[in-house]
Amino acid sequence: MVKQLVRAPIYQQLNEALREFIRSGEYEVNSQFLTERQICEQFNVSRATANKALSNLVAEGVLEFKKGVGTFVRGGVLDYDLRALVSFTEKALTAGKKPSTQVLHLEVLLAKDAVIDVAQRLGVHLDEVIYYIERLRLADDKPVILEHRYVVNKFCPDLTTDELAGSLYALWTEKYRLDITGADQRIHAVPLRGDEARLLGVRSGAAGFQVISTGYLSGGVPLWWEQTLFRGDAYEFHNRLGPVQTARPAAGMLLDIDNSS
Repeated sequence: MVKQLVRAPIYQQLNEALREFIRSGEYEVNSQFLTERQICEQFNVSRATANKALSNLVAEGVLEFKKGVGTFVRGGVLDYDLRALVSFTEKALTAGKKPSTQVLHLEVLLAKDAVIDVAQRLGVHLDEVIYYIERLRLADDKPVILEHRYVVNKFCPDLTTDELAGSLYALWTEKYRLDITGADQRIHAVPLRGDEARLLGVRSGAAGFQVISTGYLSGGVPLWWEQTLFRGDAYEFHNRLGPVQTARPAAGMLLDIDNSS
């Protein structure tokens, strides 16, 4: 049965339709995907459009091209939902992957001694005790997230390396009974370089996302501030937008993504 695409641009619709094929589980990881000819027949598009769609999905890391053999499905990308805070552990399990964490660094220090000025960001005094935490998050033993996080000590005293090897959200809500109400986030496209690229297992200059975030307890009290890096080929950012709004930002104004829940 031929699937007819309507409305322009056709190539964007085709990209999304092919992604849906992959998300549906119809094609298993490492299985051979549709050929250009099959895409042309199923969606009634030109060879050039089919080629462009496949090339886009290869560039995104969703598909992998093997010369002389064909195009194959790579391990499914992880979904980053912009509407709510969901633990990496839950997301990885939902995607059928095994989550794991390497705790690279855990330090207790005074806010004034932090490399980055976090006292104002966390709403604490310079002499207040905070944690500095570095973690590498892996899905099926593939590094996908590198976290640099500062946390207010008084809300979760006596954190251990073993505890940090699991879900922080679960630890905070279950052990410390904290009421986490949401987070403000800024998301930037960045090149991954140096030690960060090495830890994430990508070549220097590979595409990534940097998430700068402040997480809050009830009453708008900051709990953490972080600068976290995501592999660009491992994540797909997902959101559902509301109705059209007429207000427009002033010229030169940056658009913020608010991830408060």
